Amino acid sequence: MSALQTEIEARLREAEPEVEVLLAELVSGSTLRLFIDHPDGVTLAVCERVTGHLGDYRDRYSLEVSSPGQDRPLTKPQHYTRFLGRHARVRLRDARDGHKSLTGELVGASDRDVTIAAETGVVTIPYAEIVRSNLVPGE
Repeated sequence: MSALQTEIEARLREAEPEVEVLLAELVSGSTLRLFIDHPDGVTLAVCERVTGHLGDYRDRYSLEVSSPGQDRPLTKPQHYTRFLGRHARVRLRDARDGHKSLTGELVGASDRDVTIAAETGVVTIPYAEIVRSNLVPGE
């Protein structure tokens, strides 16, 4: 998790305790994109409140706040556990067996790693080796 995401999570923990920051990423160096979740769903009102709490970031970045959508990012061990049985795409820091991306069913998750049943077989990947991961819609 990035220092920026940790900072944003800390700020929102007080202002919007039910909002979970799934992913905070810098896009093209000038856009700060946040994917958030809320137990009652992400509405326009929730996005507007989060944007208001992060107003000072708009001085430095173009700020985008949105729901996770169908290709929801997976960034924490509990995300992988929650979506066991679903398909995900996992992008790796370094190639493994010639591939930097694996797609398959999430079949296991612990505090240290995730196990995926991919076309090439069942693979266990430490979270530290994952650059980005998201659910695959419709699978």
